[in-house]
Amino acid sequence: MRVPGILAHAGAADESLAIAMVFAALWIGWIGWSRVRGTGFPRLPRGAGFALLGAGAAVLVASAIVPRAILGPTPSPAPGAAASATPSGPRPASTARLAIVAPNDGTAIAGDELEVVLELDGGRVVEEATTQLAPDEGHIHLSVDGAVVSMTYGTVQVVDLRTLDAGTHLLEAEFVAADHGPFSPRVLAKTTFATRGAG
Repeated sequence: MRVPGILAHAGAADESLAIAMVFAALWIGWIGWSRVRGTGFPRLPRGAGFALLGAGAAVLVASAIVPRAILGPTPSPAPGAAASATPSGPRPASTARLAIVAPNDGTAIAGDELEVVLELDGGRVVEEATTQLAPDEGHIHLSVDGAVVSMTYGTVQVVDLRTLDAGTHLLEAEFVAADHGPFSPRVLAKTTFATRGAG
């Protein structure tokens, strides 16, 4: 059974404000440019067109500075969390337990795909990313040798092994909160498997 890994992203407030400011800058600049070229807004004085061009440029520059000054910097994600996660403050504890049912520890994999089967107790996987955290709701991240290879909404996932070198590899599964940040303590399951490598 193949279950696609689905990435979820939650935009931070400072990113949303910056995007709104960029669009405002483009709109203001377009009005100014249209008036300066004489292709629009004939009731607007030509000097105002030049002023609007300057204002648009100023808003564009401010879009890189003002949101972070007002809202503060976006916190860095905790190790093992998705790059887009923005967990802040103390992390909640979870009621969930996660186990890797397959593969068994030390399993030798002959092909280029690994079917990972997980068991989640005391928690449920939700699709939406949110900062309203519940101890029993979240997502599952799969990592191989410390690198996230899948952020999935299911307990069965097929992992592509074609880029791995021959040898033993560490598989980690983590049940993370709905903002993709870790619970505290982390809800982790680990096992190892061996591959023959590409070719």
